[in-house]
Amino acid sequence: MKNHTYKLILLLIISYSYMNAQERVAISKMEAQTAVKENNQTLKMSQEDFIQARADFRQTNAVFLPNITASHTGLSTTNPLMAFGSKLNQGILTASDFNPDLLNNPDAVQNFATKFEIQQPLINMDGFLQRKAAKSKMDAMSLKQERTEDYMVFEVDKAYMQLQLAYKGVEVLEKALLTAEANYKMATDNFNQGYLQKSDLLAVEVRVTEIQNQLQIAKSNVQNGSNYLAFLMDANQDLIYKPTDSLQVENLNDFNETAVAEDRSDIKAMAMATDAYKTMYQADKMTFLPRLNAFGSYELYDEHIFQAGSNGYVVGAQLSWDILNGTKRFGKAQKSKSEYQKSQLEYEQYVSQSQLELNKAKRMLVDAKNKLGLSKLAMEQSEESLRIRKNRFEQGLEKTTDLLMSETQYAQKQLEYYQTIFEYNYAQSYVQFLTK
Repeated sequence: MKNHTYKLILLLIISYSYMNAQERVAISKMEAQTAVKENNQTLKMSQEDFIQARADFRQTNAVFLPNITASHTGLSTTNPLMAFGSKLNQGILTASDFNPDLLNNPDAVQNFATKFEIQQPLINMDGFLQRKAAKSKMDAMSLKQERTEDYMVFEVDKAYMQLQLAYKGVEVLEKALLTAEANYKMATDNFNQGYLQKSDLLAVEVRVTEIQNQLQIAKSNVQNGSNYLAFLMDANQDLIYKPTDSLQVENLNDFNETAVAEDRSDIKAMAMATDAYKTMYQADKMTFLPRLNAFGSYELYDEHIFQAGSNGYVVGAQLSWDILNGTKRFGKAQKSKSEYQKSQLEYEQYVSQSQLELNKAKRMLVDAKNKLGLSKLAMEQSEESLRIRKNRFEQGLEKTTDLLMSETQYAQKQLEYYQTIFEYNYAQSYVQFLTK
């Protein structure tokens, strides 16, 4: 048993040395929240989603703005029709060019054409609605980005509280270990003087070992909590963070809301996404209507490159109507209708699920609040019981097992009390997140 104890002590020393070798950084909850808002990868990805949605919306400017192109083409041809047309465009036709022999067998003609084209949409109903859908999607992404930030703030709050709880666990167990070691020394002295049985001494030694094991796990929890906090902040995970804010009961605002607010950013985002699907369905139905577009071009021709011996222009408007495109448009409209109906169901389900979470969180808050006073009272009672038993043990009036039981119970009640504080603060934070 002694050899086993020495090994555990050696392991604790190694672990303690390793943790001390790592740089410890004090951090407040506000500093952690700020770091998450600035560096968190999830928030950055959410921002990129919004940028993509905004870019999609900007592409729909093509519904209003013209499409302008410029080109310069050079060719050499003996094709009768193209040769005659090239000369005609260049304005160099002569009477001899109407000779049938030359018309049928022309010499090679060079033609260089510079052309500026413009296409201006006038009436494009499906395009207008697609633009409206893209705007709804962009707004939804903006709200989603806002809700993602709220969630990450809530997540860093939880991680910070977990780290506070881990440090409290280490603090409680370190004190318990000092007490257990002092009792072990006392028990050893009593055993050497013949006042204590071997079995009682072994029981005290086992208790020391148990606390050492628990302390090792508690220190691992500190490292785990610190690593997760660093992950959220996108910081160096080799650092060990130590909260500057102590774990204590926080009293936030009263939560009187009984229903989930429809203006909550994520719910509004879901509603806007549904509107986007609805608008896309309407746009697909509008593809059955004709489109009206204006067009124009200005052309420069010459037999030499980059010259403009002749010019001309074309302007006009086109009314086009795809009367039948197989069944493609019918199928597309049916699909978009189904997507719209599905999004409606998803919205209703999301609101219902959010209400379920809120109800559950408020009950959790009430339970944690009721448990808080009881756990504090139990801790105080176990502390007083330990004090009495320890005094009686020193006087030889208490059994070793009873003392060990009181020590164990006091340590457990301390840990339970701090766990209850965490649960209460977490429940408040969660309800605040759900009602924000």
